[in-house]
Order: sequence, then C-alpha cells, then structure tokens
Amino acid sequence: MEKNAKIYVAGHRGMVGSALVRRLKLEGYHNLVVRTSQELDLRKQVDVAAFFETEKPEYVLLAAAKVGGIQANNTYPADFLLDNLQLQTNVIEQSHQHSVRKLLFLGSSCVYPKMCPQPIREEYLLTSPLEPTNEAYAIAKIAGIKLCEYFRKQHGCDYISAMPTNLYGPGDNYDLANSHVLPAMLRKFHEAKMNGQPEVVIWGSGTPRREFLHVDDLAIACLHLLDNYSAPAPINVGTGEDLTILELAELVRNVTGYTGNIQLDATKPDGTPRKLLDVSRLRALGWEHHIDLREGIARVYQESFGTVSSVA
Repeated sequence: MEKNAKIYVAGHRGMVGSALVRRLKLEGYHNLVVRTSQELDLRKQVDVAAFFETEKPEYVLLAAAKVGGIQANNTYPADFLLDNLQLQTNVIEQSHQHSVRKLLFLGSSCVYPKMCPQPIREEYLLTSPLEPTNEAYAIAKIAGIKLCEYFRKQHGCDYISAMPTNLYGPGDNYDLANSHVLPAMLRKFHEAKMNGQPEVVIWGSGTPRREFLHVDDLAIACLHLLDNYSAPAPINVGTGEDLTILELAELVRNVTGYTGNIQLDATKPDGTPRKLLDVSRLRALGWEHHIDLREGIARVYQESFGTVSSVA
C-alpha cells in the first residue's frame, strides 16, 4: 500500500483494530479513516452506504465484530450471529460498490470444526461440526469468509481473509462474565493476589490446549498479508505453539506473583479440546511471530494492571 493510501479500519477501538491503527501509523500510513460505533452503526446498511459514498476508502481492514468468551456466546447466540452478519455484510458489499482496491477480513480460529485434525490447516474449514459453545459466532465468520471468496470469484475483488488464533494484548476485555480465557485469568489472579485469596478457580478440566498470539504481532502479520497475499482461501495467523489451560494458569500465576493454589472446576465447559493452527502458509510468505508468550503476558499485565511483573 502507498503511504498516503486512504485506509478504513473498521473496529478501530477494539483490541485488533487499535493494534492495526498503531501499526499503520508506526509504518508511516497517515491517511486513516475511523468511526466509533456511535458515529457509524455498521449494522445499518443505509448508514454504511452513506459513509462509503462520502469517504471512498481505497483499502478496508475489517476488524469490527461482536466478540466474547464461552459464557457470552452461550448466553447471546442470536446477537452474535445477527450483529456479525449485518456489520460484515454491509462493509464487504459497500467495499465492492465503491471499488475498494483491497479488503482484509478478520475471522477467527473458532471457524474450524471442533474435532478436526491438529494442527488445523485452512482446508479443514466446513469438514465437520463446529464447537456448540461458539457456533453462532463461527457461522457468522464463515459467512464473511465465503462472502469475500465469492466476491473475488464473481467480481474479481481482491478480498482476503485471515484467521487469527486466540489473541491477547492492549485493549483486551477483562470482564469476568464475557471475556476470553487469558484476560479472565489475568484479572482473577491479580485480584486474588490483591485480596489475599487462598485459591483461584479455573473453568474446566485444565486439559484443553490453546495457542495465543499477541495482537501487535497480528497487526504486523495483517500488513504483511496485504502486501504479499491474494487468494480466495483464508490464511491462518498464529504461533504454531500451544499449551494446556492448566499450564497457562500456572504461567499467569507466575507472572502476577500470586502464591495461592489453582483449583479446577470440572463442572464448567472445556470448549474445543485443542485449537492449534497450522501456520505453514504464512511462514512460506516470510512471516513469523516475534513476541514470546511469557514476555507478552508480562507486558500486558504491566500495561493493564499497572503492576511490575515478576517475569523479566
């Protein structure tokens, strides 16, 4: 992309969108277009059309989404499906109507089947049933992937889709009811340390394996893909490394300096047994992650809770 290209970052106040804005500015892109959800409700087709008619962006980074953890997805499945379908469809359609040069759609690793082989290759999409606890969100994201693919097929649009693994970093959601596992753990262990609690309860059996990528690494990967990737298939973005939930809890305990016990609540859902992405296609394009998980968690802990980590 040219440094003066007009770039619309949808969802710029979210964790992913804000990381994209930071990275774009750092690399010298200065003609960025952003709108808050109060200024532009992406679920409203007429408003999105008016925005594109006025701004006419050359590039679109579609990071806007309604997101949440297992409990939120279980509680509000209709909202997760409808809101995400509406907002992504409106942005993708108007990108075509106004001749956007390139669009990057951000999906999620949860689009892949619950029990597919590991590590997860891009071609495993739609080969078997989804994980029920986040099925609504996954279906919406799959629709976005396919819409980009079909606009490319029917109209020749240069639309690409990236599937990030589990993300963490600045701007994460630390609400215990609606957050993802890593930020929820950070808050739990921090509050347990501050309050002198003897134990921290972790959902599930502790055996599921998860992969985590710092959102600043994702932002770098997205810009790399915009310059180096153009194909109908989605492409995975991750580290190629994973660990168990219990191992993650022990790592967070160490980072926060908590000295109490970890208690597993096996009555709570585990979710997918394992989600490790095969990132060989991305590595073949010349990109790998740089931020180690331990280093990244320590950095996020200091940034979010104003506490110096016990981990260098």
